[in-house]
Amino acid sequence: MPKVTFLPMNQTVDADMGESILDVAIRHDVPLQHACGGFCACTTCHIEVKAGDDKLSAMEDDEEERLDRAVGVTLHGRLGCQAKVHGDVTVEIQNIGHGH
Repeated sequence: MPKVTFLPMNQTVDADMGESILDVAIRHDVPLQHACGGFCACTTCHIEVKAGDDKLSAMEDDEEERLDRAVGVTLHGRLGCQAKVHGDVTVEIQNIGHGH
């Protein structure tokens, strides 16, 4: 079973193969915002992948276009609702404490 580590709280939780980062966060009460409900319609679930880029599903065009409009996105930025887990990953939640 893959593990997802959420920063900055340094919380490691179990994930199911193919489960989105957002679904993992919701199931384990990790505070990852999701204003649109996980439909790739906003960027509140923006995460920074710190380790395990290759253990996440490939980025689709919709996600890429959405991230192009987000603020502060790096090459390792993903949307939690779109990034599906296929192995151990470490991600940093980008919107903690910003009041979104």
